[in-house]
Amino acid sequence: MSSDRVDIRPLTGALGAEILGLDLSAPLSEPAANALRKALLDFGVVFLPDQSLTVDQHKAVARYFGDIFVHPNFKGSGDDPEIVFVRRNPGDVAIVGEDWHSDTAMMQSPPLGAVLYGMEVPPYGGDTLFACQYAAFNALSPAMQQLLGTLKAVNSDRNVAGPRAAMNAKRSTKVREDDGWTETFHLHPVVRTHPETGRKALFVNRPYTLSFEGMTEAESRPLLEFLFQHSVRPEFTCRLRWTAGAVAIWDNRCVQHLAVNDAGPFPRLMRRVQIAGDRPY
Repeated sequence: MSSDRVDIRPLTGALGAEILGLDLSAPLSEPAANALRKALLDFGVVFLPDQSLTVDQHKAVARYFGDIFVHPNFKGSGDDPEIVFVRRNPGDVAIVGEDWHSDTAMMQSPPLGAVLYGMEVPPYGGDTLFACQYAAFNALSPAMQQLLGTLKAVNSDRNVAGPRAAMNAKRSTKVREDDGWTETFHLHPVVRTHPETGRKALFVNRPYTLSFEGMTEAESRPLLEFLFQHSVRPEFTCRLRWTAGAVAIWDNRCVQHLAVNDAGPFPRLMRRVQIAGDRPY
């Protein structure tokens, strides 16, 4: 396939598309890069199988969408702060991302998205699920949409990093748990307007969202629990079964995702680059 023609195949009615024949290891023509960006906006997450990417080529793919985002809690986990290796070894009792979430939602400007590359994948297990938050918002009643549109939520990383979370004893991928770690939290709208599509999406998730602004966590919990469950209903989702060399790119502004912890006796190694985003509004 020539670089200015992209074969896009939708995966489900809610989100997700497979792109075939596009070689991400070579510089993309402007039409091909535009088609890749448009596919991400149209489908929320895109999958490109059979890639072979060096670290520099991997970063170049992320830069088609924006600057690279450096994750504050994975600093020091490797030689290159722009790269995170997501490892799962047999015997791990936990893995990165095993709860439905939007990446790094505690930041003032959470990432636009991420580019994840399958380096070593199990013969079965270790899939990734994605959920469309446009669909989740649209399925709510008008009254609930109006209520949520008035609310902001506190998002924090205290459940996923730092000494209290104590994640490093459970898994091979390590985060900061040193004495210098401090909690990061910011307020974000519960209903986010996508800066490129103009569409509205839910923007709360279980690992990061603690409470609504001006309410206690106990007061917030019943409505948040409803939203956490509603936002990942099966009809809003798609599922990627990884193969070696596959690439997934998702839009963190309107998509949640989850890594399935079912790889059993098999190791799993992924390489991730995140894309810088803007402040939700």
